[in-house]
Amino acid sequence: MRPDSTNRESLHWASASDRGRVRPGNEDFAGDPKSLAALAGPEASLAARGALFAVADGMGGHSRGEVASKLAVEVLFTTFYTAPGEPAERFRLAMIAANTAVRRAGILAAPEMTSGRSDAEPLRPMGTTLVAAVVLTPWVLFGNVGDSRAYLLQNGTLEQVSRDHSYLAEEIRRGLVSEEAAAAAFPFRHLITRSMGSRDDIEVDLFWRPWPAGSTLLLATDGLHGVVDDARVAAILASQPPDVAVRHLVDSANEAGGPDNVTVLVVQSPQPEPRTRSTA
Repeated sequence: MRPDSTNRESLHWASASDRGRVRPGNEDFAGDPKSLAALAGPEASLAARGALFAVADGMGGHSRGEVASKLAVEVLFTTFYTAPGEPAERFRLAMIAANTAVRRAGILAAPEMTSGRSDAEPLRPMGTTLVAAVVLTPWVLFGNVGDSRAYLLQNGTLEQVSRDHSYLAEEIRRGLVSEEAAAAAFPFRHLITRSMGSRDDIEVDLFWRPWPAGSTLLLATDGLHGVVDDARVAAILASQPPDVAVRHLVDSANEAGGPDNVTVLVVQSPQPEPRTRSTA
């Protein structure tokens, strides 16, 4: 768990990650301006370029998922804080650079991982989901590839900002299956249709949202939203500070069976100070 804040942006944040109750290891990775300060640069960069946050869910096995998620987040931060251009363009370039890095790493690692093993099975493609947000008060810019999600809690309402890139989500959007039927039983609900490292070119979805005082954003892997319903998530985010909320979110996922790695990152903009009435 990594709680922290930046006075310049009046943000408070924390993250937590757990392997869950079933998986032998944890292939998730989270990044924030404090944990990746060496890549983000001095605090002045946050003021000029915004505060960047990211969560990734690696895939590939043989420790490749763990490598992919960490690499994607680190390249995202390095590129975003050094590339020229406007925020949205830097953000998109950073996501594309992250995809290229994971793609190349997977190709280069494949021969080494199978060398000397005549009976070696073909390696699964090395990849990762990636969801990120950059706070640019009074706005926040979200981006995602895969099914790790971004949520925004404002005025008591929880909105899923990102769009899942999964077979199930696409079937729902096409109207071919209802959300209720999909939640009950669907054979391909964990099959994603877009991921970092799977192709040379990647399509990134970007979303702008207002960021007034009192807003809360959540970035999470599917170990959370696959098992904890939105009402429970909203209640936790609305009632607890980030360092407490992230722990309760992870605990809720594990109490529901913990079928997957779960990583959550919560960022809050404090409520505005109450105005004092003049006695003059």
